[in-house]
Amino acid sequence: MKLGDMTELAVRNLREAMLRNSLTTLGVAVGVASLVAMLSLGVGLQQLATSRLTKSGLFDSIFVTPKSNLHGPGAGPPATRAAAPKARPLDAAARAELEKLPNVTEVYPQIRFFTEVRFDGKPFATMVAGMPASSASSGAFDGMQGSFFSSDDADEAILQSEFAKELNPQTASLVGKELVLRYAERQALDDPANGSDPNSGGGFSVVPKERRLKIIGVVETEPASGFGGFGSGRLLIPLRVAETLRAAQVNDLRDILHNSPGDKPAYASLTVRVKTPSLVDATEAKIKDMGFGAFSLLDASKSLRIFFSVFDLLLGIFGSLALAVATLGIINTLVMAILERRREIGVLKALGAADADVKQLFFVEAGVMGLAGGVLGVSFGWLIGLALSFGTNVYLKRQDLPGVHIVAVPWWLVAGAIGFSVLVSLAAGLYPASRAAKLNPVEALRYE
Repeated sequence: MKLGDMTELAVRNLREAMLRNSLTTLGVAVGVASLVAMLSLGVGLQQLATSRLTKSGLFDSIFVTPKSNLHGPGAGPPATRAAAPKARPLDAAARAELEKLPNVTEVYPQIRFFTEVRFDGKPFATMVAGMPASSASSGAFDGMQGSFFSSDDADEAILQSEFAKELNPQTASLVGKELVLRYAERQALDDPANGSDPNSGGGFSVVPKERRLKIIGVVETEPASGFGGFGSGRLLIPLRVAETLRAAQVNDLRDILHNSPGDKPAYASLTVRVKTPSLVDATEAKIKDMGFGAFSLLDASKSLRIFFSVFDLLLGIFGSLALAVATLGIINTLVMAILERRREIGVLKALGAADADVKQLFFVEAGVMGLAGGVLGVSFGWLIGLALSFGTNVYLKRQDLPGVHIVAVPWWLVAGAIGFSVLVSLAAGLYPASRAAKLNPVEALRYE
C-alpha cells in the first residue's frame, strides 16, 4: 500500500470518529501540557537562580585571603624548630599585582565598619559598607527608590529600607536629604603627614571624624558587597569614598597582634572579579601560586545544579503521569476502532493488503493523534506557564517586591515534548496494530 493512500485512509478514519478521536487527542494534550508546565517551571526557576547569582558577581568572583603561617618559628618542639618564611601580606602591592593578572576586571577590599550617623539631630547606630561601582549591575538595586551613586568618589549614601524606616517611616521623603556620618579614622603613628613620630615603631591611633553624606536612594534588600557581604550594610557608600575614610575596622586589632613593627597596613581580604565564570578556576590557581588563599562559589554552584537536575526529574515524572493516562485512552480508542472496522480490515486483506500495511495504518492514526496532542499540549503548557508567572508577579507586587520570570519554555523542551508525545502514542498503538494485523480476513468479512 502506497504511503499517500495509507495517509488518506488514516485521515478519513480519524475524521469519521471525530468526537472520540478528538477526546483522545485532548487527553494527550492535557498530559503533554502538564509535562511542559512542570518542566518549564523547573527550567525557569533554575534560570532565575543562575541569572541572579551571575548578576550578583558571585560566580565570577574569587575571595582572596592571606595565608596563615602555620609552620613558623614557634611550631614544633624546640629541637626541631626552624625559621620559616613569613606568609605574604595582602597589602597594596599585592592588590596591584592581582589587578595585573590576565582576565581580571577589578580587585576591591571588603570595607565594613560599625558606626553612628546623625539625622535630624538624633543618633542612629548602623553598619556601613563600601560598594564597588560594578554592584550597580548586580540586580540588587533594581526597583530602588532614588538612584545609584553618581560617581565613585561622590559623598552620597544609599539606605537599606529597614534602616531608612528608623530614620523616617516615609522613606521616599529621605531622598535628597543629608545625614552626618561619625566614624573613627585610623591614623598611623609613624605617618609624618599626621604629625606623628616616624620612629614610633608602628601602630595607629583612632581619631573621631565626621562626613556629610547626601541620601540618594533607598534599597529594599541588603546588597552583598562581595563574599561574606550579605546582610552586612545598612548604609551604603561608594567603595572609593569608604577607602578614603580610613575608618577603623574589626581586623585592625588583629593587625596589631600579628604584625611586627614597621609592617604596612594589610587587607583582611580582597575580592577578585574575572570576565566570565569559566575563567575562575585558572585565575584561582594563579592566585594560589602567588602565595595567597583563594576560593570561589563556583564549586558550591555544582550542588545547586545537582539540586535542580533532581528537581526537574521529579517534575518530569509527575508530569508524565497524566501522559500515561492519555496513553490508555489511545489504546482504548484504537481497540474500539478495530471492533468497529473488522469488516474494513477484512476487505483490505482480501484486496492484498499485508499484515505490515494494516499495522502501519494504525500506527499512522496513533502518530497523528500524538502529534496533534503534542502541539496542543505545548500550547496549553505555555499558557499555563504564563498564568503561573502572571499570578506570581501579582502576588509579588502586592508584597512590594520586584517581578520575576519563573517559567521558561526553551526550544528543546518544545521539540522534546512533541517528540515524546508521538513516541508514546506509537507505543500505545503497538497492541491495537498487532491485534488488527492478526485478524483472519474470512472471519473479518463475515463480521456484522
